[in-house]
Amino acid sequence: MGFRRGRRLCAIKKLSDGGRSMKRIHFTGGDLARTRLATTIGVAAETFDSVKLLWERDRTLGFHHWRTSVSGRVGEQARPLAALMPTGGPMVDVASLAGDTTCIEEAVDNVLAAPRALLRMELEHIRFQPAHRSWARSLVDGDLEPRRQLTEALAACHRATVAPYWGGARSHLTAVRADYARTMAEGGVERLLESLCPPLVRWRAPVLEVCHPRDADVYLRGRGLVIAPTVFSSRQVELLQCPLDTAKAPVLAVPTIGDATAGTAVWDVSESGGQALGDLLGRTRAAALKAVADGCSTTELARRLSISAAAASQHATVLRKANLITTSRDGKAVLHTMTSMGAALLNSAPN
Repeated sequence: MGFRRGRRLCAIKKLSDGGRSMKRIHFTGGDLARTRLATTIGVAAETFDSVKLLWERDRTLGFHHWRTSVSGRVGEQARPLAALMPTGGPMVDVASLAGDTTCIEEAVDNVLAAPRALLRMELEHIRFQPAHRSWARSLVDGDLEPRRQLTEALAACHRATVAPYWGGARSHLTAVRADYARTMAEGGVERLLESLCPPLVRWRAPVLEVCHPRDADVYLRGRGLVIAPTVFSSRQVELLQCPLDTAKAPVLAVPTIGDATAGTAVWDVSESGGQALGDLLGRTRAAALKAVADGCSTTELARRLSISAAAASQHATVLRKANLITTSRDGKAVLHTMTSMGAALLNSAPN
């Protein structure tokens, strides 16, 4: 994907205290027409944010159960990630290096293969602590060992903080995206922008104002905007911009969990619920519904389930007739996405 994470945006409290600094995102009519939705910023970025959230001791009620569950799981193995989390200033954009994939193995491969020029662009503005500077220089210089240490830390932290809850998290993100899409369908893009994450975000046509430590202006210039919900970015909205391809649309990463009610379904990992889903749909079809949670083609669905393309197409047809997924065509390929009904069913039994 190749997106640079913007400077950390302020918490909800800043606006209520009267702070008026804003990042202003300027739209044209073409930008409004090209604004679109994504389901996630990627599992690697969510993992990085989860570790940061854990160490920041955030007390948001929506994360209480999660924090209690993962307490003590993250230790020395997270040290390479800690090096990329300075106490002040910008942090590395993990989505830039790992992409927006929902597969941690693919994310790790992307980090290992990331161009050295991209690493340098992501790291050059970070104020590393003295203890981490030598390691960071080796990482920028292209040494394999620090990059391997970084990916091992990412995978280990993913297993501890995200993997046990990723089924519920994906279902939640899919449901939020469906709500966004419904708002757009009923009232257009501007209706979505008006209702998006207040009071962190405010739409004053043709400018979207986002709470930010300093005044700044971003001109989309016909690229449009991608809006993506997040789980672990609990107190901030971030604008991710591509450092290597300025023609790509920026991504607005929007937090979606702020209270205990929103977090309950995400952190519920009841095995009985998963068994019930399998009993209702059949084991393979239940797995197919879970695989479609973040959107995929028939070929990708077959790969994820280790079945033939014909069998994957048949399962998708049944799920579509049950209004659990929708299918759209993109050239010669088809894309399967979950409906709000499918998300609600999956949300009741996360894996």
